[in-house]
Amino acid sequence: MTSINKPLFQFALAVLVAAALPIFLSSGTLASEVLIFAIAAAACNLLLGYTGLLSIGQGVFFGIGSYTLGLTLVHTALSPLIALAFAVVLGAIVAIGIGWLAIRRQGVYFVMLTLAFAQFFYFLAYTFSGITGGDNGLLGIPRSNIGPLRLADSWTFYGFVAVLFLLVFAGLQRVASSTFGRTLLAIRDNGARAQAIGFPVRAFKIAAFAISGGVTGLAGGLHALLIGIAPLANIDYHLSESLLIMTIIGGTGSLFASVLGAGFFVLVSDTLSAIWPRWLLLLGVLLIALALFMQKGIWGLVERLVGLAAERRSPAAQTPADRAEEPR
Repeated sequence: MTSINKPLFQFALAVLVAAALPIFLSSGTLASEVLIFAIAAAACNLLLGYTGLLSIGQGVFFGIGSYTLGLTLVHTALSPLIALAFAVVLGAIVAIGIGWLAIRRQGVYFVMLTLAFAQFFYFLAYTFSGITGGDNGLLGIPRSNIGPLRLADSWTFYGFVAVLFLLVFAGLQRVASSTFGRTLLAIRDNGARAQAIGFPVRAFKIAAFAISGGVTGLAGGLHALLIGIAPLANIDYHLSESLLIMTIIGGTGSLFASVLGAGFFVLVSDTLSAIWPRWLLLLGVLLIALALFMQKGIWGLVERLVGLAAERRSPAAQTPADRAEEPR
């Protein structure tokens, strides 16, 4: 493990990002959106990068979190913290159910099952419009205070999101570096061998689903709290695609890479949409270039540059001719 992949260094980078966003961005809403999608992308990375499960159902957990928080705050006077806790729990429960069924198949059949679940929950939300608001989404979600915190202020809300982001990031790092996380890597690399030496592979995959679903539900709840509605788009499979793209752009197998991927995707989308209404064409070209020339994502490029710099500094990497040319 290189020094830049050590958990403490990556957590320091996450703190740096949370501290730097208010300096470089003038919108607290945009800064909050970056961290919310960073949480969801990190949860997606736990499945894809650490467990090797390409799920197109992450949007389900994001949408469940949005609707759970919205319905709780619209119909009760409970604190947003309790509503977020409900979003986490329900996201994890739904993830356990989907994971328990989906992991019975592998490869393309697993992908198709997660896509089918995404479509099922989308049309479920669309059909029960009396509860979810249907095509219009669930409107009028209040952003009430938490003690002395006035969450209606965009930068105060950003501070609240930043604290949760750092807690979640530290928690996911703890999971990834634990025996549980190393077992997930073994399952990703060779599931049959992990099964043969006695690991309960199915139980580990379901547990990974539960953690990922709970964390993604938290992100969905925060997003509904941010924009004041729980739109139908939050449970659409297009959102699952966006989370996968963020994860792949940043680089799989590193939690901080997900933060880079989410920040890149959100900020580039925001910039391009202000330039041209057909900005998705430009984003598509950019993604093609990234897929062709940066297959390990942005974090892979960073690792390569750091490796090259380390080789240049290492005396062992110098040839005798190089050493002879050095000034005495």
